[in-house]
Amino acid sequence: MAACSNSRKAAVADQLSRRKAYKRGHRGEWLAALALMLKGYRIVARRYRTKLGEIDLIARRGDLVLIVEVKARPTLAEAMEAVAYGSQRRIEGAADLWLSRQPDYGRLSVRFDLVAVLPRRWPVHVENVFYGRN
Repeated sequence: MAACSNSRKAAVADQLSRRKAYKRGHRGEWLAALALMLKGYRIVARRYRTKLGEIDLIARRGDLVLIVEVKARPTLAEAMEAVAYGSQRRIEGAADLWLSRQPDYGRLSVRFDLVAVLPRRWPVHVENVFYGRN
């Protein structure tokens, strides 16, 4: 009986932890979008999901398209390390799908950026956090 109660408590704690992380992610993406808009970018998509992966933010200024990964971490180094090779490939695949659906695809320049949301600081925008295959 006690084992069942403990496993139930662990499940509830896990669910609360996930909910807190989800809310922190939404807040981080909102702050990242605000920071990019203040730099003159237009947010064209948030949490763009495909079968290949998800893009946190897609921003555009003229013919430049930013594929933005948002990471909320204690330090900039930890945020940059969190964009691992596998994540890069998934983001790239989702970006290819989004780009292929754009009528002006041939004119667009694409850049893969990171916005690090750090404690008690304005979000840090890191350009070219990785380069695509092309």
